[in-house]
Amino acid sequence: MADDLKKQFWDRLEDTRTGMLSADGAPAVPMSHYSDDDENVIWFITAKGTDLAQAATRSARSQYIVCSNDESLYARIDGTLSAVTDPAALEEIWSTVAGAWFEEGKHDPDVQLLRFVPDGAEVWATGGTLTFLYEVAKAQMTDEKPEMGQHGTIRF
Repeated sequence: MADDLKKQFWDRLEDTRTGMLSADGAPAVPMSHYSDDDENVIWFITAKGTDLAQAATRSARSQYIVCSNDESLYARIDGTLSAVTDPAALEEIWSTVAGAWFEEGKHDPDVQLLRFVPDGAEVWATGGTLTFLYEVAKAQMTDEKPEMGQHGTIRF
């Protein structure tokens, strides 16, 4: 089950664009992520002066919380956040959305790439909104608890 849940996690995280990222000394803020399951890394782009960037310079313990738009993934992901300089990674994940925040694009001196390496996560992988409504209706008619999908803890 853990391997199946881990695969579902990475697949659904790729289809989810935002979550709330926090780090030691940095309160949770909304961030867009770029997942790389091959490398077991989640990337973020921020400005150097942010609380997250400052915490990441010290390889901070961090937490990223996501909920997919279709409500098929809920996850609390724990790991380590580091500020890195990796032009190849930045080139690969750069987008027009990221470019909207920086006057000089990916070459702006204020761009800070953050590398989040997860070590564990609590994951809920559900069938989404329609399945949820069906399961609730079925539970009301049968007096059985609704089947909400998979839930568990995964290690990376």
